[in-house]
Amino acid sequence: MYTITSKLFAHKKTLLITIFVLIFALAAYVRLDFLLSVTHKVSHDTLNYDIMVRQLLEKGIYAYKDTQPNAQVTPGYPLFMAAIYKLVDYQHHDPFPYIRYIQVVISLVTLWLIYSVARKLSGRTVSMIVLLISSVYPPFIWSNGAVLTETLACFFLMLYIRLQLEAFERRTRTLALLSGAAMGLLVLTRPEFLILIAPVYGLYWLWKKEFRLTLKLLLFTGIGTGIVLAPWVVRNMVTLHEVVIASTQVNPFAAGTYPDKNYNDGLVDRHGKTQMEVAKERLKIGFTQHTWQFVKWYTVGKLKYIYSNMYFGSGHSPLYRVLPSPLGSLLHVALMWFCPVALVASLRKWKQPLALMTLIVAVMTVTRLAFVPEFRYNYTAMPLIIMLDAAAGIAILRWAWQKWTRSSNSRKGAVTYAESTGKS
Repeated sequence: MYTITSKLFAHKKTLLITIFVLIFALAAYVRLDFLLSVTHKVSHDTLNYDIMVRQLLEKGIYAYKDTQPNAQVTPGYPLFMAAIYKLVDYQHHDPFPYIRYIQVVISLVTLWLIYSVARKLSGRTVSMIVLLISSVYPPFIWSNGAVLTETLACFFLMLYIRLQLEAFERRTRTLALLSGAAMGLLVLTRPEFLILIAPVYGLYWLWKKEFRLTLKLLLFTGIGTGIVLAPWVVRNMVTLHEVVIASTQVNPFAAGTYPDKNYNDGLVDRHGKTQMEVAKERLKIGFTQHTWQFVKWYTVGKLKYIYSNMYFGSGHSPLYRVLPSPLGSLLHVALMWFCPVALVASLRKWKQPLALMTLIVAVMTVTRLAFVPEFRYNYTAMPLIIMLDAAAGIAILRWAWQKWTRSSNSRKGAVTYAESTGKS
């Protein structure tokens, strides 16, 4: 009996490993095939990054859209680009193809992190489903062609979540420090994620009700984040003579004050005013004199812009259909429509680590409502939404199966009883 059980377990393990390898092979194939079979477009932001990086390498000036030093964008992705530019001798070779291939590698490592987090949160079945969906979800492929922050930011986000979960489980200073370092790298790539530390530890305290432990882990996470951010902060203090922890770019916030992205609505006079002054005046007038329009824009309007469509990357031609049309768009729509069910389901068991994914999605969604809405902002949330959807979907199927099984057994029991008593 023991031998039979051992053989069945070994066969099951071999089957799962085989499926895992096949899914990764599929993921690698579609990503590489995408890069090789289309013509990639270069976005306006990418052109600005290119000018910025070349200026940094040739003149030693770190500045975005300017020739004088500034801190409009954090240095994570520009430094990533600069390293590749130097590595491939950018003056004689186009660095963009190399960046795209390296992003494919990063994308595959991120895929493993997504699987690892899902496995830790919800078990083997859910994690394999998450892995399969993530391997063919079109934006996770298209983003590799974009010389933009999405691929790198998603990697650091998943790395942070994986290390933070480990720190919560093992309660060690080292893991808390490492999770903080991952957060620091994430902030240097996409600064809006800095806001996550406080709510994440707030939820942990609600779970454990251990103030000293929570404070200790929070302290070391903060130290890890601070160590990574320190060179950037010091640079800004020395060069710009001001304390800048993340970035000084105002445009995304200011652009977010225009309902339906109507930048010529004439709500306020912009002449002689800074972007921030215009933004504040627009918010004041908008919420007092056009209340319903602005309330709708800052809730339903922006949510629709952010989540209604897939992130397309920088664009390419011809269109690379990862899945046969219209399965790609239907997959995104299904994930988004089922997401509210998954969020509610996770909140019913809010003391379990899966609720952390709900918290992160909620915090980042609310944060992004303050800025101009773009489809690209749903990109880093999608791994978490896929996890939540898969976990809730499997839980519902298991519940339905158990209910059907119990009902079926009850009917069989009733029939057996009737037969044993001679009833018809």
